[in-house]
Amino acid sequence: MKTVTLQLEDNKAEALRKKAQRLGLKPEQLLAATIDDLIGQPDSDFDEAAKRVLAKNQELYQRLA
Repeated sequence: MKTVTLQLEDNKAEALRKKAQRLGLKPEQLLAATIDDLIGQPDSDFDEAAKRVLAKNQELYQRLA
C-alpha cells in the first residue's frame, strides 16, 4: 500500500472534514472512497465504443432476445 501526501488550502481541508463528519467517516476514508469511485468509472473512449457496438448490433440483440 502506498501513502500519498496531499496539501489542501485550509478552507478545503475544513470542508472535507465537515463533509466526512456528516457521512460518519474520517476525511481519509472519504478521500479513499472518492478515489475508488473515480478510478472505477469507465473511460469515455470505452463508453463511446460500447455505444457504437450496441447500436451496430441492436437488431441482432433484439432477434436473440
